[in-house]
Amino acid sequence: MSQEHASAQPEDQPVVRYAVEGAVATVTLDSPANRNALSRRLVAGFLDGLDRAAADPDVRVVVVAATGRVFCSGADLSEAASGSMEEGARTIVELQRRILAHPTPVVVRAQGPVRAGGTGIVAAADVAVCAREATFALTEVKLGLAPAAISLTVLPRMTSRSAAQAALGGEVFDAEAAEASGLVTRVVAAEELDAAVAEVCASFASGSAQGLRATKRLLNRTLLADVEARGDDLAALSASLFGSEEAQAAMTAFLSRGRK
Repeated sequence: MSQEHASAQPEDQPVVRYAVEGAVATVTLDSPANRNALSRRLVAGFLDGLDRAAADPDVRVVVVAATGRVFCSGADLSEAASGSMEEGARTIVELQRRILAHPTPVVVRAQGPVRAGGTGIVAAADVAVCAREATFALTEVKLGLAPAAISLTVLPRMTSRSAAQAALGGEVFDAEAAEASGLVTRVVAAEELDAAVAEVCASFASGSAQGLRATKRLLNRTLLADVEARGDDLAALSASLFGSEEAQAAMTAFLSRGRK
C-alpha cells in the first residue's frame, strides 16, 4: 500500500473518468488531490469503467491513465487508519482480478510515480508503458505492512531478486529498473508517452474480439487461477496487518506529518 498522504476529494467531483474513442476505452484516475489514492470511491469508479468497456462490443482495448503528477499512490491511508481494511483489501484483489479477466487487453499509461497498491494495477495490466520520469516503490514494509494483496500480480511479473530488493527495502526505483525487472513493458520520454500508448492500442485493436479474448485468457490463466485460489487469504493477511497496533501507529504518525 502507500506511504502517500491522502486528502479528501470533493464529493461533487468525479474521481474516475471514462471515454471511448474508436476501439479504445480510456479509464482515467482523476483524483489528483490525493495523488489518485485507491479510495473506495476511486476503486468503485475504476471497476465501473472496466465494466462499461467490457459491455461495449466496439471496444478492443482499455487504457488506464491518470491525471496529475502521480499515477497512483496506493491505498488511501486516511481510510485505512480509520477502520478495518478487510473490505479494502478484498476490493484491491478484485480490481486486479477484473483487469486480468477483462475480455480486452488492458494497457497502463503511467505518467508519474507509482506506489505500493498502485503497482498492482500496473502488474495486472497486459502492457504497461511509462514515462522515464515515473518511479516505483513497494513502501508497505516502512509502515509495518506487506504487499500482500498485490503480490498476486506483482511477484509473477518481477524477477524474484528484483521483487525481494523492492519489497524488503521499500525504496524508490526508477523506470528503467522497473522495465528490467519485468514490471513494465516499455519506458519512453514523457513527450513520447501518448504516441507509444497509441501504437500499442492500434496494434491490439487490429485483432478480432474473439482472438483477443481467447489469447488474453491463455496468457492470464495461471495468474487468474492464483488470484481465485489465494486472493481471500492474502486479503485477510493484508487486513490483519493494517489493523495491527504497529501499522496503525505508523500510519497515524505518517498522516500527522503530512498535515504539518
